[in-house]
Amino acid sequence: DATATTASSADFPHWKRNVALFLSGQTISLFGSMVVQYAVMWWVTFETQSGLAIALYAVAAFLPQGIVSIFGGVLADRMNRKVLVMVADGTIPAVTLALAFFMLNGFSDLWVILLAVAVRSVGAGVQTPAVQAMIPQIAPPDQLMRVNGFFQTVQSAMALLAPAAAGAVYGLFGIVPVFFIDVVTAVVGIGFLLFVSVPTLATLAEKTSSYRDDLVEGARYIWRHRIVRWLLVVFAVVFLLTVAPSFITPLMVARTFGTEVWMVTVLEIAFSVGMILGGVLVSTVLAKRSRIGLILTATFGFAVCTVALGLSPNLWVFYAFMFLFGLGVPLFSAPFMTLVQETVDPDKHGRVFSYVGIVMALATPIGMTVFGPLADVISVQLLLVLGGVATVVVIVVAI
Repeated sequence: DATATTASSADFPHWKRNVALFLSGQTISLFGSMVVQYAVMWWVTFETQSGLAIALYAVAAFLPQGIVSIFGGVLADRMNRKVLVMVADGTIPAVTLALAFFMLNGFSDLWVILLAVAVRSVGAGVQTPAVQAMIPQIAPPDQLMRVNGFFQTVQSAMALLAPAAAGAVYGLFGIVPVFFIDVVTAVVGIGFLLFVSVPTLATLAEKTSSYRDDLVEGARYIWRHRIVRWLLVVFAVVFLLTVAPSFITPLMVARTFGTEVWMVTVLEIAFSVGMILGGVLVSTVLAKRSRIGLILTATFGFAVCTVALGLSPNLWVFYAFMFLFGLGVPLFSAPFMTLVQETVDPDKHGRVFSYVGIVMALATPIGMTVFGPLADVISVQLLLVLGGVATVVVIVVAI
């Protein structure tokens, strides 16, 4: 898009203020969501120690998001993205509050937990494409890689704090108090977003097409767009063969090393510290490197680390490779998002990111419906090795 590539920082007045407010609010809100996510996943793991139950959790957490993302992306291209984010940001903690009420009154059946997780996932299906589509609206094109890298870094910092907070609160007071953290952080996040100035897309006033037309147009656009099409394939492979198996790493810890909360807390902290370092690298020394080169390097790194996790002889070696896995995440996600933002027309950002969300949301539960039940039949270690080897084969073909 010619206008996107020729625009400069001068065309984005107060962009630093807007980006700072936007990223701060979203990061704080994300922190609360992640605290709940970790606590619920651990609760399911410890209460059931079942691969099938963890697979059901993954399906509940991601499948609704994938389905709703189809419509969420169209909404993000037709409506005020700021309003969409605020509505979704308010709905998700409302569901968490309802779950806290149910559990306080003795309703803690697995289906109740999974239902709440699924409804939260619906909100994420609306929020995620709108958030990703807003970034190129408020940040200059020549700053996108740095902004995405910085966003990844602060998200990683929250990912470091979230498992520590979840482990501390869950370990000391139980799971219900964890839910109230989500409510407070969502209110703060919405407050920050109120002060962000988001320009209205000129194409919104010209919209005469139907939702169905926009959806079909988005699919055709991706099919004709070679870069986005290739990126989505690689994205799907990574989530199917490496991210999905990573959901059963807490199960491996519980079965092999012990069921103490600190063990899974340290696991997530090691991953998050790696993500922070990776985010810093992408937003500084790697900001001008080849987007595709970084993506391929990170993907091979994921494959090697997944195999190494399965072969880890003790808990500390396991933590070390989880750290390296985390290091690769920003090296993959920041250039991926930047490439999409740079090459896709602004009025189609919402729909394209919705299909990214669909791939992410569907690949993980599809992978978990295979890896989860298999984890009750064969060892988690073998599953990790097979997932990593398969990733290498597929990416060699993709190159």
